[in-house]
Amino acid sequence: MKAGVTFAVIALALIAYWYTHRAIHYPPGVLINGEPAQVMLPETSAPISYRSFSLKPLALFSVDARVLHRRNYRYDAGAALVPVDLALGWGPMSDEAVLDKLSISQSMRFYWYQYRLPPPIPVTEIVTHSANMHIIPATLAVEARCKSLRAGSLVHLIGDLVEASGRGIGHWRSSLSRSDTGNGACELFYVEEITEVSPSPAPENRTLATK
Repeated sequence: MKAGVTFAVIALALIAYWYTHRAIHYPPGVLINGEPAQVMLPETSAPISYRSFSLKPLALFSVDARVLHRRNYRYDAGAALVPVDLALGWGPMSDEAVLDKLSISQSMRFYWYQYRLPPPIPVTEIVTHSANMHIIPATLAVEARCKSLRAGSLVHLIGDLVEASGRGIGHWRSSLSRSDTGNGACELFYVEEITEVSPSPAPENRTLATK
């Protein structure tokens, strides 16, 4: 009897975990019309002291996006600085009709997508409307929120793209382009604010004010 009760408790816990972590699905259609906003900062911008690291701000950055995948890190060399990576999509890469034809994953600090030929949209559109972002959370609250995001969540993130230096990571510099691929193409994103957003039927441009 005791073994049966234990099994039932474990099964319920697994079901509850799956339910609260399952991906969010939507009807077909673009959910995020706006493009990321980026404002370059002067070379003289003051560095940010973050834990045992120094962050050099390169650009103010803001993005409304759909979470395509999330990967938490605890044990790799960069985990002390970047505990979570978010694969984000906007424009056509926020459309359920497109994403249903892609297989998306994350590993080794990269974001991967696969599809059966032909691709649902041109590959250049996939590249320029999605990115793997290395998240440096400014606060523990931001960290907890980012670590709990489900695939399909619609979020607004704002902060700085940075170059980081410190023990164990050497120099880690953010990409400043949305059209590059491969090693060095990910954004190193110091996130100061994260909020949920609603699907936007029209382009939503958010202004970044220089510091």
